[in-house]
Amino acid sequence: MSLKPWYKIIDPREDLKEGRPLDASEFAVHLDKVRTGDAPNDYTDPHRFFERTYLTSTLTKFAGEVVRRLSGEITQTNAVFNLSTQFGGGKTHALTLLYHLAQHGEKSHGWPGVLTITNEAGITTIPRANTATFVGTEFDSIRGRSDGPDSPVRKTPWGEIAWQLGGRKSYAIVAQHDHQMIAPGGDVIRAFLPTDTPCLILLDELMNYMSRSRKTGLSDQLYDFIQNLSQVAASERGIVLAVSVPASELEMTSQDAADFERIKKLLDRVGKAYIMSSDTETSEIIRRRLFDWKGVPPEAKPVISDFADWARENKDSLPSWFPVDHAYEAFEATYPFHPMVLSVFDRKWRSLPRFQQTRGVLRLLALWVSASFQGYKGGAQDPLIMLGSAPFENPLFRAAVLEQAGEERFEGVITTDISGKADSHAIRLDQESRDEIRKKKLHQKIATSIFFESNGGTESHPEASLPEIRLSCGTPDIEITNVDACLEALSPPNGVCFFLNAENNRYWFGLKSNPIKIHAEKKPFVSSQNVEKCVQDFVQSAFKEGKGGIERIFYPERSVQIPDHPTLHLIVTSPSMSLSSTETKKLIFEMMKECGTSGRTFKSSLIFAISDDSTRLTDIARSYLAWQEIHEERERLNLDDSQKKQVVEYIASTKTDLKEQVWRSYNKLGLYSQTNDVDIIDMGLINSSSSETITSFILGKLRDLSLLSYTIAPKFIVRHWPPAFKDREWSSKAVKDAFYSSPQLPRIIGPEIIKDTISAGVSNGDFAYVGLNVNGKYDLFYFKEPISSLQVELSDETFLISAYNAQKYLDNLSRKVTSIRISNNNITLTKGQKHTFTYQVLDENGDPIEGKSAFWEVAEGGTVTSNGEFTAGENIGGYHLKVSCEDVRSEAAIQIIPGDTPPPPPLPPPTQTTMQWEGEIPHLKWMNFYMKVLQKYANNGKLSVSVNFSLTKDAGLTDEEIQELKSALMDLGLNDHIDVK
Repeated sequence: MSLKPWYKIIDPREDLKEGRPLDASEFAVHLDKVRTGDAPNDYTDPHRFFERTYLTSTLTKFAGEVVRRLSGEITQTNAVFNLSTQFGGGKTHALTLLYHLAQHGEKSHGWPGVLTITNEAGITTIPRANTATFVGTEFDSIRGRSDGPDSPVRKTPWGEIAWQLGGRKSYAIVAQHDHQMIAPGGDVIRAFLPTDTPCLILLDELMNYMSRSRKTGLSDQLYDFIQNLSQVAASERGIVLAVSVPASELEMTSQDAADFERIKKLLDRVGKAYIMSSDTETSEIIRRRLFDWKGVPPEAKPVISDFADWARENKDSLPSWFPVDHAYEAFEATYPFHPMVLSVFDRKWRSLPRFQQTRGVLRLLALWVSASFQGYKGGAQDPLIMLGSAPFENPLFRAAVLEQAGEERFEGVITTDISGKADSHAIRLDQESRDEIRKKKLHQKIATSIFFESNGGTESHPEASLPEIRLSCGTPDIEITNVDACLEALSPPNGVCFFLNAENNRYWFGLKSNPIKIHAEKKPFVSSQNVEKCVQDFVQSAFKEGKGGIERIFYPERSVQIPDHPTLHLIVTSPSMSLSSTETKKLIFEMMKECGTSGRTFKSSLIFAISDDSTRLTDIARSYLAWQEIHEERERLNLDDSQKKQVVEYIASTKTDLKEQVWRSYNKLGLYSQTNDVDIIDMGLINSSSSETITSFILGKLRDLSLLSYTIAPKFIVRHWPPAFKDREWSSKAVKDAFYSSPQLPRIIGPEIIKDTISAGVSNGDFAYVGLNVNGKYDLFYFKEPISSLQVELSDETFLISAYNAQKYLDNLSRKVTSIRISNNNITLTKGQKHTFTYQVLDENGDPIEGKSAFWEVAEGGTVTSNGEFTAGENIGGYHLKVSCEDVRSEAAIQIIPGDTPPPPPLPPPTQTTMQWEGEIPHLKWMNFYMKVLQKYANNGKLSVSVNFSLTKDAGLTDEEIQELKSALMDLGLNDHIDVK
């Protein structure tokens, strides 16, 4: 349940409700104007005056002594009173109270509080007395004062007092003294004082008159007059002299100070000193002066109770001096104000030279209540008038605060950091916060509280402690942690305020701008080139290789900068390439499709890391570099030790922010899709705690999404066996390359994955691993037997064959060899001549057995190679060439003849530069055609191959088959145009 706002429980004075507290003089009682009736009604109407006056114990005692003396009593009283308090401490208010009592006598008995005064005095009736007032700020001895053509011109205080007390008769007694401006002696004073009635003489603002009259000698004459008057009053019954001498050292010259001390000693010697203001009763004075106050309303009790409970619950977070165990009484004593509002003036402001303890507080709070009341019409719901709710947006209030603080230069501090402008830092933070903070204006309240707690920003500041800030701004419906969080956003080292300083959980505003302001001025001038390099350095650091191993390419601008290799590549795009730009996706697609002027084969080998938005990244980098510059220039900038420490903290925090922003920015991936497009993957909100590096995080993310594999099951190879290689060998290199080129297959972290898969698949019997010799025979064959991944080579010379074909091959090898047929069984050669023999291994039916290897041997007559190439020796005669397979042997007869007269060499054939062949090849012999025919010419001359094929299916071709063919052609970098009928 929300607490009821204060303005719905208690009413301010009517003029404050209407927004009319414009004249601060209403709180500065003008005794002369009270006498003439020109003062506001609050002061000239005695009943109203007493109604709004809280009779403090001091004021009651003082008034009681005066009226007791005026009644003729001389015991327990005095004839001379010195009202000595701080400037603005309630002295003139006390003199005005005496004036109304003396002027109205018995008529005052119905006024509020008068009975208390008579009881204090021990009398039953207030005596009426002749009264004279002298206000030093008003009386001018050069011009004099006259009430009209028939009244004399009075030039001196004694002339004016005599006139007010006894008219022409009394003035005539001192007329000569008045004209000659010489203080009268005791006899003259007794002569002009009325003898038939009591007499009250009130002197106010004497220091002002003495300062102005020093050159004419009247200052000394006034001193003599007061001395003589004091002695007369002390020796007579029914005479009271009350003197107010303000003690504002701020307004005193050295001569003023000397006169002040002299007259103070005089009054202290002959009279009694009274300190009118009482700290413990200030709140009651204020409430009576500002509100229609009749005591704490019952509706306020729940508010007071909830705040008291809150204070007890948060006892350990609040100032130790706050009476938590009596929190209810503390909040009740100041309602509708929060206790911190009134106590701050006593705890912090009372030592300020220009601060007026009572008058100053009343003036500020009147403006405060009035402005706040107008503001609450706009929807504010504060249950108490909080210290932080001071209406700094009101220029009149700001001016009044700064006048009392004595430091008008703080106008810019307030409007920059707290309030008064739309872009004030605290206002901006509130506007950017969640509703709970924004509606409470918590940043503004905290900043405002700090200003008041740090003595209004004076140079010799007391600081605002963290517990004081919590007590000032905390409420039952705000978590105290929110106060701490908002304070952090305002203050160093992470805050935005230009003039707010902080050290060891103590905060203050100062005129000297803090490093934040220096930073704000320097930041825009940081070189954009340096910012770009800084960002790139941090990006590259965040994309360190990490676990897994992957080739990284930073900031490519053209496709040729990205190699077309069957290796996984992480392409880190430039931070400026934001996905918000349509050109970014277009460029990424071009890099995936092309490698320079050629089509890219291994499109699936590319992973693009893309920055979502570089604006924030660039801004933090600029901020980081600006802090570094400030650190380098710390001596030139005349930073103190505390500020130097703050700068180091700012460098560390912005460095951390920059690192984190890199992670937050690079949260998008671009991959080649199965639809020949770019798939964008949003990785969400990531940070440096997510993984060792962004590279590692990306690899892990792709693995989680099954877009990157660290293992491939052999059965996966079997399921994705290309139909073209169903009955023939599939090179191990092509197997590996398929995972980097085909978007239908998952990407693999590295080629070792394929070696492990082949090793496991061969051992399991999922397929066979084979190698071909130059004769197209298997000189390497592993199937259903252990083979280490270290033995596996991924090349064009090693292959996989299906388990079916492997078993078929083994079955073929199991057939019994019964004979071997040799070509050219009987041949004649000359010495040194060569001839290649071939053979066929036959079974019992005379059918050839594929895959059986035979071995050639010759005892004499020449030499033979493993592939059957025989070279004739020097010896003439007949010889036998033997070939054997298993336990079967066959022989070929060779006759070597002399070659003494070699035939003339044959004529060279005509030059032939091109040979062509055209024909159809059964699909089972495609690989053999490549191995036996095309391979030997691949690097011998200029070989070109044209392919023209057609596929007809009576059942019709599916779109999937057509797309598969196109993808296969594109993977080979070939034209993917297909004619379909």
